[in-house]
Amino acid sequence: MKTMDEARLSERKEVLRDFFGGADAEQLSDEMIRNLFQFEELMLKYRCAIREVTTKLEVLNDELSSSLAHNPIESIQSRIKRPYSIARKLNDLGRPGTVESIAQNLNDVAGIRVICPFINDIYDVAEMLLRQDDVVLISKKDYIRSPKPSGYRSLHLIIEIPVFFSTQKESIRVEIQIRTVAMDFWASLEHQLYYKSRSAVDADIARELYLCAETIAQTDQKMQELRDRIEDEKNKG
Repeated sequence: MKTMDEARLSERKEVLRDFFGGADAEQLSDEMIRNLFQFEELMLKYRCAIREVTTKLEVLNDELSSSLAHNPIESIQSRIKRPYSIARKLNDLGRPGTVESIAQNLNDVAGIRVICPFINDIYDVAEMLLRQDDVVLISKKDYIRSPKPSGYRSLHLIIEIPVFFSTQKESIRVEIQIRTVAMDFWASLEHQLYYKSRSAVDADIARELYLCAETIAQTDQKMQELRDRIEDEKNKG
């Protein structure tokens, strides 16, 4: 009688044989298939971690929206790093391209982007999330108070949270980027401009992008001031 692993191995080989065609599939060793199993299982763990953090953020948004009379979170987006991006980053780090190496060396395989209306919302959401006793802060980079030379602004957190599976509990790392709608607008457009033409972007264009980031930052600050004034007027009334 086949063990579960042997059955899975046989099933995967049949799928790959159907997909690639006989000869190509037969060249895949049992070790390669097992590595595929391990990679799939690791990606499942990252997806579960994203689900855990997303739920925490949604609960915070519900709570804060009732007490602050506005939603501090506009949207929550998530992604799992693509295999070729994982391989490229490991290569850049000079680390082996193994499943074990992914978990040991990369903190941003599971990523969540939180979009907030106002600057203060960013810090409120981050503070309340980190206050939870099962959330461990691994690193924090505040690119809002200290922007990147390009003008990029965002608050980056690497956290570790426990994820409960059927037979065990594992601590999984997740990267969280928290930014305003305006910051996200600039970052998305900057990425589009650079994505296929990074080598063609000269210093003048880089400076124009930086000035756009400064303009957006000033707008963010002004909108925060206006919101604070409105809140002060409401409290006086």
